[in-house]
Amino acid sequence: MADVSKYYDGIDSVAVIGNYQPRQCGIATFTTDLVEGLSKAAPDIYNWVTAMNDIPEGYDYPEKVRFEINRNKLNDYITASQFINISQPDIVCVQHEFGIFGGSAGSHLLGLLSDLRMPVVTTLHTVLKDPAPEYRDVMCKLADLSDKLVVMSHMAFGFLRDIYGVPDEKIAFIHHGIHDTPFIDPSFNKDKFGVEGKKVLLTFGLLSSNKGIENVLRALPAVIKKHPDIVYIILGATHPQILKSQGDAYRIMLQQLVRKLDINDHVIFQNRFVELKELCEFLGIADIYITPYMDEAQITSGTLAYAMGTGKAVISTPYWYATEMLAEGRGIIVPFNNPDAISDKINYLLDNDVERHSIRKKAYTFSRQAIWKEVSKKYLQIFCEVKQNRTRNPRPRYSYIDNIKAITDYDLPELKLDHMNAFTDDTGIMQHANYTIPDRTHGYCTDDNARALLVAAMGQKYLPINGHGLSHLTGHYLGFLLYSYNEKNGRFRNFMTYSREWMEDVGSEDAHGRVIWCLGKSVAFLDDPGHLAICTTLFNKAIRAVETFLSPRAIAFCLVGMHAYLKKFSGDSDVRRIREILAERLFSQFKNNTTKDWPWLENSLNYSNGKLPHALLLSGQWVPQSDMIDMGLNSLKWLLSIQTEDGHFAPIGSNGWYEKGGLKARFDQQPIEANAMIDACVEAFNVTRDKIWIESAVMCFNWFLGNNDLNMLLYDAKTGGCRDGLMADGINQNEGAESTLEWLLSLMTLQNLYADELLKQP
Repeated sequence: MADVSKYYDGIDSVAVIGNYQPRQCGIATFTTDLVEGLSKAAPDIYNWVTAMNDIPEGYDYPEKVRFEINRNKLNDYITASQFINISQPDIVCVQHEFGIFGGSAGSHLLGLLSDLRMPVVTTLHTVLKDPAPEYRDVMCKLADLSDKLVVMSHMAFGFLRDIYGVPDEKIAFIHHGIHDTPFIDPSFNKDKFGVEGKKVLLTFGLLSSNKGIENVLRALPAVIKKHPDIVYIILGATHPQILKSQGDAYRIMLQQLVRKLDINDHVIFQNRFVELKELCEFLGIADIYITPYMDEAQITSGTLAYAMGTGKAVISTPYWYATEMLAEGRGIIVPFNNPDAISDKINYLLDNDVERHSIRKKAYTFSRQAIWKEVSKKYLQIFCEVKQNRTRNPRPRYSYIDNIKAITDYDLPELKLDHMNAFTDDTGIMQHANYTIPDRTHGYCTDDNARALLVAAMGQKYLPINGHGLSHLTGHYLGFLLYSYNEKNGRFRNFMTYSREWMEDVGSEDAHGRVIWCLGKSVAFLDDPGHLAICTTLFNKAIRAVETFLSPRAIAFCLVGMHAYLKKFSGDSDVRRIREILAERLFSQFKNNTTKDWPWLENSLNYSNGKLPHALLLSGQWVPQSDMIDMGLNSLKWLLSIQTEDGHFAPIGSNGWYEKGGLKARFDQQPIEANAMIDACVEAFNVTRDKIWIESAVMCFNWFLGNNDLNMLLYDAKTGGCRDGLMADGINQNEGAESTLEWLLSLMTLQNLYADELLKQP
């Protein structure tokens, strides 16, 4: 103990944040191994875990896990920082991979780290060479919030320094940890696995389509000709997240390829996640280990580290980590997507025992510095270093959440798509409900399917699609919109019976405008090439009709959609031209009717009122025209003033609306009004950076959660749906598509505001 204690003098407790077993993924395995390695190296240090959950129910964790964070629950990150601060660990060690944290590019983590009072050491499992702006921003802020960044390759060290501007002294290199296993003859345990007398090739790890295993399969026939005793074991389950969102398509493709190549007797699929002991046994029987990944952008690989640590002769494609680890004769590199090169090198190693054993020994010897005993010591040294440095050089606390404290003061509900899914059949999302049951007598409407498309598109951008099937739903709703578009007149039909018969050839301008709104915003969010192409094509077809629109709400919806579309395709001059025409038309309608006591474009207030100032605020920024912005802000302030009662949102009721000089209808209050005001207030905050607009958006959002005239909850936590409205005598208990979709859009808007604001902070 005395020999080791010098590495952790003054460290009594370490809190680790990351995925943790029994969750099945590489980060969970690494975090678990790190915590166990630290405990063995320094048994008197108390190590505990804050675990990231990708499913609401979490996992059956061991006692080491003291706190759990639901990936998408904003408040979990804030309460986690409070819990960690109260627990007072000496060090927080973060296992960072963008995808395991919520928000754009995993930005929710920044809110947690910014409130911690103790030093932070962050292990980077991914460092991108050509990051998108949001990923660059997150990485730079993560570097600011961390006292030390740990990387597992020297190339990652260079990326941080040269691409992200992180100073050398803030970066530490530590090998990917591996378990200390003996250097044994591969034939020792082959009888246990039924491959006695065979030459064994092995690839292991969670399966996904970038693994390149098909190239090894295509290489096998040429190997079998020279070495008919060869067998290739593909060990590993399909990645759980991919299995939920895409199914087992990749494994099925591999199995079909095996049949096509007639190599069934030489390929063994082990479709399961194996524990460490069995994994080491599989590695032990392998004569050659292969990592045939498809592209270079992998900065670390636990599977390669494990293979080298058990003394395997490795053949790999030249991804970053492999190029570094297999240098100096520790393995063989082959080009990407080159089955012929793979077969040549397999045959070469099988024909040259001396060379194969030389590679094995070099890999094994090199890996002794990466066993967990050594890796844990290095982490302990860094923990001591950063704690001592923080004592000598105290640093100011960051706060990436000051501007959005109104959102984080209470727990936003988690996105729940059960009700939306229940209302979607093989045609689209149904329009109305009897309580929570779809009312088929009213069929479908196009603008509801457009809203549903937007929910699915936004969800794919900001939230995990695993388990939600959002990609499938996106295609489903796009299909409905394609069918609703009437090529003869360039307009969308809106109402369809349950028997799939259109009730009109031309829908209203407002319905067409809502589709343009949702298509344009979906274009901004979608990444799937096919979905993006269809969405863009349909948008461009449908935009031709809007130039002559006169309905102010149709114009406003179109403008919001066009602004979003132009964020992605800013060079589309025709859309820019139409945007300018419609923006001026809407502005003129305001100027021609506005008075000091009635700053509005009509002599009545009715539905989707917030969308009109929202469109002015966007147009004023992009045209640009400051008086448009002023008009948008003034009209929005007025809307808020007449729709606020005793500190809560009280929207204009649909039972009479609000005529100038008349009485405001108090009921029926509908979710569409709350969503329109939330969107407008968020845009007003974007323009002014005044926190009052966030507080106003939250006030409107709380209307759903019972802060309303009747103190009654419209959100249905059981179904994830939303009741249809607030009536004078209570809640309209029906949960139709429009209400549910407006609720989901409102919730996602606030969740996304939090994520985006974390990225905007200096």
